[in-house]
Order: sequence, then C-alpha cells, then structure tokens
Amino acid sequence: MLGQIRRVCAFCALVALTACSGGLSVDADRKYAPGYNTRQDSVDGLTVGHRLMSSGEYELALKSYYRAAGSQGLTVDVLSALGSANLKLGRLGQAEELLRRAVKKDETFAPAWNNLGVVLMEQGEIGEASRIFQTAFALDGGNSPQIRENLRLSLAKLENPAYDVDNNNTFALVRRGGGEYRLLATP
Repeated sequence: MLGQIRRVCAFCALVALTACSGGLSVDADRKYAPGYNTRQDSVDGLTVGHRLMSSGEYELALKSYYRAAGSQGLTVDVLSALGSANLKLGRLGQAEELLRRAVKKDETFAPAWNNLGVVLMEQGEIGEASRIFQTAFALDGGNSPQIRENLRLSLAKLENPAYDVDNNNTFALVRRGGGEYRLLATP
C-alpha cells in the first residue's frame, strides 16, 4: 500500500515538473489562449436557441433567446421562443404570459397561438385551449400536421373529459422554421 502511494506521489510530482517546464504546452511560441475573430458575424441567438431546444438543452436555449431579445428586441419570434422554452422548463405561468404577448404583437402568427394552446392544455384549460387551437388551425390553413393533431386531441378531450390523457397527451410545440418540439406525457 505504501509503495502505491509513493508511486502516485512520484507520478504527480513528475507531471507538475513537466508542466512547470512547459512540457505540456502544445505550441511553445504561443503564450496565451487563442483569440476570437471580432470581424466575423455571430450566429443568430434564435438559431442557436432552436438548436439547443432540439437537443433538449432548454435552460441554455432560454439564455440564447434572451440574447436574441437583447439584439433584436422582443419580436413575435423571440416572445414565442421564450414562451416555448419556459413551457419545456415547466414554467407554465411565464410561458403563458410570453405567448399571450406574442399573439398580441402579431395576431396572425400561428405557432404562437398553437404553443399558447399547449400551455393551456397543460394547465387544464381545455375549452380555451381548444378555441386557441382552432385559431391556430385557421391561421395556418390546416397545413401543419402538429396544429391539426393538437386541435383534434383538444376537441376529443373537450367532448369527453374522461379522455385518457396518459396515453394520448402528444401535444406538439410549433415554431417558425424547420424544428419541432414535442411534449411528452409524464407519468
């Protein structure tokens, strides 16, 4: 046992001495960390946030959306994205407030209407959610399969309050662009 401790201590001392002599550096000419190119355009905060949402990094996506709000202002896209991220984080009150602001800002933005309907379904407001899904469906012209399915599920729940939510809770978040976010049923 004592021999092992001595070997570990000797190894640590060797690593420390190597590091002090510069033996661990990749490039002996470089003394500082590499810089960044300030002339290059940065990636849009909304784009980064959408990618983070797709990969399940909702807290990081929210931060990216806040960065987008700082550079672009509170556009309908930013408000809708902030609401969607808060929804995925389980912050239903904040999500509802942001999505209501988004639909007030642009009453023709179907993804914000849809996502507001998802929040209301999560809160048990089936009647209002169903009306909002109908609005989203009308604005979308029935083109989005996610909005169509959300409307169908909300109407089924409205007609039959005993509708089995555990097996049929597949409401989908929609955003402008190519991504899709799905809410999973929780046990």
